[in-house]
Amino acid sequence: MLLELTPAESAFLTTSAGAEDAFQTRLSRRLAATLTARLRLPVRVTPQPAAASKGAPATPAWQPDTALCGVWLTRRLGGQHLMGSASAAFVPHTLIRTLDAVLAESWLDAPAPAALPPALAWRLATDFMQATLAVQLPHPPTDMTRWAQGVIRHG
Repeated sequence: MLLELTPAESAFLTTSAGAEDAFQTRLSRRLAATLTARLRLPVRVTPQPAAASKGAPATPAWQPDTALCGVWLTRRLGGQHLMGSASAAFVPHTLIRTLDAVLAESWLDAPAPAALPPALAWRLATDFMQATLAVQLPHPPTDMTRWAQGVIRHG
């Protein structure tokens, strides 16, 4: 015979907000580790509130700022010194592919949350740079899962 759930147990089982927070926390840790390795600089990643766009994209849409793009280009092309505020006029495709892989792995490594936030954002910091990074996410979560499986399969 099973006993009825206590109010605390019922509240725990019906809380879903923690899944979104857990996903962003997991993704933040992976972003920090990946960017630190690829840039060969310690990168600190702090989640920020994100502004959602009007419509949900079909696939995740990354929005790195020019400081991050400039540092990526400098470090990935072998530059050792970052001059002031490095900037780039375009977003390197290698940066987007790297971010896509981190997002796909983070999405598939745990059960998907019931609902996705429309966007996520972070402040990135090194000793030489302050940058922001945001991503607009597709809806519903099944679209995100399909996209992530394609990224992993074709990556």
